[in-house]
Amino acid sequence: YEKALFDSRTLLISGPVDDKMLKETTIRCLAMEQKDEKKAITVFINSPGGSADAGFAIYDMLRFIKPPVITVVNGLCASAGILIHLAADKKRRFCMSESRFMIHQPSTMGRGTASDLDITAKEILKLRDRYNRIIAETCSKTLEQVTESSRRDFWLDAGQALEYGLVSKVVTKRTE
Repeated sequence: YEKALFDSRTLLISGPVDDKMLKETTIRCLAMEQKDEKKAITVFINSPGGSADAGFAIYDMLRFIKPPVITVVNGLCASAGILIHLAADKKRRFCMSESRFMIHQPSTMGRGTASDLDITAKEILKLRDRYNRIIAETCSKTLEQVTESSRRDFWLDAGQALEYGLVSKVVTKRTE
């Protein structure tokens, strides 16, 4: 099935976002780009999120490669998964009718000295600001709107994601 997915230019983002997913995504994207830099790559997403760093790296890779990227949420798209979804241009971002989305603030566990915890807290705030800025820019929202939405877990169904600007269309058939 891996060859069939490669030949159909399909990438699956399924499960937690981590360094292993980043590596596989990078390899597949670069290989598909090498084979045909003009033909679109379709990314199906069903992810609860995970590593913010891996999420930002996949977002950057999908925007870096030459082929156009289409994202289709099929299931859950949360946290770092949102970043990956937003790598596609707005007109190429879709979801299926039963999809759910969740935007929230990044979180981490910290240990160490007070000064190290202070550094960690400042880095988390920078990460939150980058995450919110990307959502704001790609969804035609203000940074303040996104910051307010994401103060707590912010859940959206497919219709709400369409209204918010996360997707351009809710699809039920591949032909759409």
